[in-house]
Amino acid sequence: MKVEIWSDVVCPWCYIGRRRFEKALSEFEHSDQVEVIWRSFQLDPDAPRDYAGNVNDMLAEHYGISLAQAKSKNAQVAELAALEGLEYHLDQAHPVNSLDAHRLLHLAAQHHLQSEMKERLQKAYFTDGKVISDPDTLVQLAIEVGLDEAEVRRMLASDDFANEVQADINQAGALGSTGVPFFVFDQKYAVSGAQPVKVFLKALESTWSSSHPE
Repeated sequence: MKVEIWSDVVCPWCYIGRRRFEKALSEFEHSDQVEVIWRSFQLDPDAPRDYAGNVNDMLAEHYGISLAQAKSKNAQVAELAALEGLEYHLDQAHPVNSLDAHRLLHLAAQHHLQSEMKERLQKAYFTDGKVISDPDTLVQLAIEVGLDEAEVRRMLASDDFANEVQADINQAGALGSTGVPFFVFDQKYAVSGAQPVKVFLKALESTWSSSHPE
């Protein structure tokens, strides 16, 4: 079975959704026969490579709310993340353009390290306060998961995988997705959003049953 997951590195619900899906997968009887593929998506393709503020500042600007309101909303998200074992420091997160991070994920996929790279990028953004548009930061994170430094630097200095990132985004739109996370099971069933564990488990079981009738 193949599960494709569209998400953005800077999407707080995507990391929460990942953990809930992983819990469902751990409870799924045939988990060893599930291939997970991470697809690219950008919540804001026009986001700057450099942003002086943090997620609280960005939220306040984007929705025209006070900084206090933005902090309150993000605190609620952080509390939900904590329930999934995630440590969010949104006051330290830098909402920058995620294109290069997604290009790096496509490179990692060629080395069968995509899931590990995705996890490291998400932790770097939400927990460690790293700037995931900074080339040196991306290189360091890539090295940590086992990618070759020279290869990563060459890729970042080029426009490699930019078309693949856009193709993923286009495919999400073609499938009817209006946001992320977005999960597609064997191109038969779709689950949108960071749903409860039981929803993901039901999707896994239904997809398996349709492909393996008794």
